[in-house]
Order: sequence, then C-alpha cells, then structure tokens
Amino acid sequence: MIFTADTSAALGFMAAVADTVPGASESGEDELATTAQLRTLLDDWGFSGRRDGDRRELDEVRAVRDRLRALWTLERDDLVDAVNGILEETNATPRLMRHDGLDWHIHAVSQDSPLAERMLVEGAMALVDVIRADETRRLARCDADDCTGVFVDLSKNASKRYCSTRCGNRMAARAHRART
Repeated sequence: MIFTADTSAALGFMAAVADTVPGASESGEDELATTAQLRTLLDDWGFSGRRDGDRRELDEVRAVRDRLRALWTLERDDLVDAVNGILEETNATPRLMRHDGLDWHIHAVSQDSPLAERMLVEGAMALVDVIRADETRRLARCDADDCTGVFVDLSKNASKRYCSTRCGNRMAARAHRART
C-alpha cells in the first residue's frame, strides 16, 4: 500500500470531483450541475458531515472543483505552497476521529464546517501525504487525447495511463485502426 486507506480514499474522491467537468466526465456533460448530482456524488463516496443541500453550497463545491483540478498538475514545490495556503486560510487543525464505522483517521476541520471547506481541507491533507512520500507522479492526467480527466495512480509501478477503462479502450481502438 502506497498511502493509508483514508488518504487513498480522499485522493480518489478528489479525482472524482475533479472529473465531473464536461471534458472528463463519463457523460461528457457537467456532472456537478445540480444539488441532486452533488448529493449522489457525496453518497457514493461516503463523504460525511454537514450538508446544506442548497444552490450556494453547490456553487462553493464547484469552485473547489476548479481548485482541485488546478492542484492536480502542480510541481511538488508549488503544490507545497498551495497546500500550505489552503491549510492556513481554513485554519485547519488536524485531529484523529472515528465515525461511520471507520477506524481512526485524520480530519482537520469540524464536521460542521461548510462542505466546500471540508472537501478542500480533506484534499489538502491527503496531498500532504503525497508530498511527504514524494509521490506526486501518482497524481496523473489521462493520456487520452480527447479527455481532461485526472486520476490517482495506485498501481505498483505507477504505470497507469488512462483515467478509465473506457478511455484506454477507446485509445487502443484508435491505435488499432491506425495500424490497419
């Protein structure tokens, strides 16, 4: 295992949020356009804590999505500056918590804090582990020429190239057609 389970889950969630934009989503549409889509995403990933379920919260989460996408491609030292900035602006205070059947893991903001803030801080805390392990190469962009998706490469040798099987199959089919 490269990262702890909570770090891997937070990184996966970050990528899932980042990949709700039209160029990266499965549907090709904005998959974070409604409060119902946000609720489904949070439920699917088991993201706990306060939820207001209103348009303001959705708009704040959409702004966080843009910040997460920007973080994904930063070089390590620039990522350090960005993560430190997030932790400072949110006054993050790491603490161990156990909830919802999960064993001890780190939270750095209250479960009552606004959803967008919790998402941003949880992502920043996961990135702390990525930076400390010097594994920023694990934060990857999809190699498919028509996809803007991002993903966490948790493969043993960090060789994953595509955000999904769909992108990998599509690119393999194109390469095959080009050869024949």
